[in-house]
Amino acid sequence: MSASVSARELAAATPSTRDRYVDLLRVASLGTVVLGHWLMAAVTTGGDGRVEVGNLLAVEPRLQILTWALQIMPVFFFVGGFSHALSYRSLSRKSTGEGASSVYPAFLRARLQRLLRPTMVFIGVWGAAAVLLHLVGEGGGLLDVALRLVAQPLWFIGIYLAMVAFTPPLLTLHEKYGWGAFGGLVAAAALVDVLRFALDVPFVEFLNFAFVWLAIHQLGFLRADGRLTRPYLLAGAGLAGAALLVAYGPYPLSMVGMPGEKVSNMAPPTFALLCHGLWLVGAVEWLRGPVTRWLERPKVWRAVVAANGISMTAFLWHLSAMLGVYGVLLALDVPLPAPATGAWWAQLPLRIAAAAVLTAVLVAAFRSFERPAARAVVQSVTPRTQGSSGRSAAYSGPAATLGVVLCLFGVLGLSMVGFGGLFEGRTALLIAVQVSAPAAVAMTLIGWLMVERVGRG
Repeated sequence: MSASVSARELAAATPSTRDRYVDLLRVASLGTVVLGHWLMAAVTTGGDGRVEVGNLLAVEPRLQILTWALQIMPVFFFVGGFSHALSYRSLSRKSTGEGASSVYPAFLRARLQRLLRPTMVFIGVWGAAAVLLHLVGEGGGLLDVALRLVAQPLWFIGIYLAMVAFTPPLLTLHEKYGWGAFGGLVAAAALVDVLRFALDVPFVEFLNFAFVWLAIHQLGFLRADGRLTRPYLLAGAGLAGAALLVAYGPYPLSMVGMPGEKVSNMAPPTFALLCHGLWLVGAVEWLRGPVTRWLERPKVWRAVVAANGISMTAFLWHLSAMLGVYGVLLALDVPLPAPATGAWWAQLPLRIAAAAVLTAVLVAAFRSFERPAARAVVQSVTPRTQGSSGRSAAYSGPAATLGVVLCLFGVLGLSMVGFGGLFEGRTALLIAVQVSAPAAVAMTLIGWLMVERVGRG
């Protein structure tokens, strides 16, 4: 069955109750990130022939205001909260008896399957390439840069893993306190920045990797319950808050990290980034009505369904495609203009088009790994009748938790070290642990296998 036929059938089978706007937001947010990376990458060669990858926004700081539209990852995490709430509640309703204790591992597997399967393939392919290049003694130039950079987008997957893992307890807090649970996370994020910037408390800033992103995730729970009824207030408050913090606080204008900057709004996240996320969520919710009506058109909805089926694969491979395009240009001795010059802007559309074509080729090669298994997830929460069911249920929850924690640490560690560190002994400090590339790969693989095994039941 061809991809177009499959997308047509899925689109035709869409139930009337499905929130199509959420599917569009998922695709649009990942697509915007991809386009932003292609736009901001500035590859140059020095007088000694060394290849360097810079950031257009660092060369032309006036363009940093664009990140207030292009830094759209908060929307993806907001959509994740919405989907996680619906998924966990659905599995909980279907489980009975001892099967209830297997809801959590089944939920993890259901939510992470389409995420981790293509991620493991990506890690496997690039890991094998790094090993092969090491054995044949190849390296240098753009190749070394690629081995270091292609893993960087994995940070997003690590954060998303944490959101999935924390969904059950945070959903419980949401059901008990509603907006109060969200407000508590916002207050915690604000307190962290006070301790960081006003009192200079060391290492406290890393707590906002949790508080900032989980607060955005919590908005998805509110959306699932129909409680985001005045999105214009959320958008206005978020935009005003971000503008005031940037104008009068220690926060930079850019909502993405800049090379060499003393303070980054992204790593770790700041309260200004949280305000930015609030404005984005409010803005997209404000547009929901007219866009939802547009999505009723069969051709439009079919395109969204098709894009959703390949979005994670495209996200994983888009930097590989971009660097591949630059590699071809260097191999053909095509001059690379200085970033932000007229010649650079003239060449930009061609580079983006070539990166899009190469991404499409990579998606065609790896898209099958993004498709979920046909086996129904509900089987994972069917209560067992054997005497060992109690022991299995007691084991599955902690094992699933350990598996997702290993995946989280492994993916985040690899995003920091890169594939170039497989044989160089390079490590990165992840919270309080030094992580090497081989250890990161091993943790990710073991964690994924654990989540798959216990979630399958």
